[in-house]
Amino acid sequence: MTTSPAIRPYSPEDRSALDDICIRTAHAGQDSRPHYADPGIFPATFAAPYVRLEPELAFVLDDGQGRAVGYILGSADTPRFAAEFRTTWLPLVAGRYPEPPEPPHTPDEAMAHLLHHPERMVVPELAAYPAHLHIDLLPDWQGRGHGRHLMRTLLGALQDRGVLAVHLAMATANTEARAFYDRLGFREIDVPEPGSATYLGRTTKELDRL
Repeated sequence: MTTSPAIRPYSPEDRSALDDICIRTAHAGQDSRPHYADPGIFPATFAAPYVRLEPELAFVLDDGQGRAVGYILGSADTPRFAAEFRTTWLPLVAGRYPEPPEPPHTPDEAMAHLLHHPERMVVPELAAYPAHLHIDLLPDWQGRGHGRHLMRTLLGALQDRGVLAVHLAMATANTEARAFYDRLGFREIDVPEPGSATYLGRTTKELDRL
């Protein structure tokens, strides 16, 4: 007997599903596998460290049969997270993804560069938005209100911890994601030389409007 989809805390048993979701949505919202030799670099950089370092801020969308089909991950304190990423997480994955040359020459090397430079997350213009997040859902589960519920769950957890505001970085080319964030009250933050990324932020208040 199946049950309805629901949001629940992340469990270690969700790890393989988490990696799969990340890989299948990492290329500006699309599947990264046709574009990277080892797309495992994406969960190693943008998903797995969060459930290792701050699992209490990791939530998944369960399809009703125990399988995670979406997630939201966050950190309450970006500078602290960047420091722990370097000291605790990076040594666990640097062997598989060594630091690339400067400048990187391939898409895989460009992602490995991000992995090896967690301090990139600490941007002065984002100081008023100390928390940050990543949210991804498999394509079949998008556009059905689940992303909104995931966002409400994480923002509520941040609010409970006294965190007043949160930010995210998204690929500027991902116009569908930008429309989603705009509907949820995120607004663009002016960051000098953001490259191919757009930074958005909002308070953790007024969750009833989500």
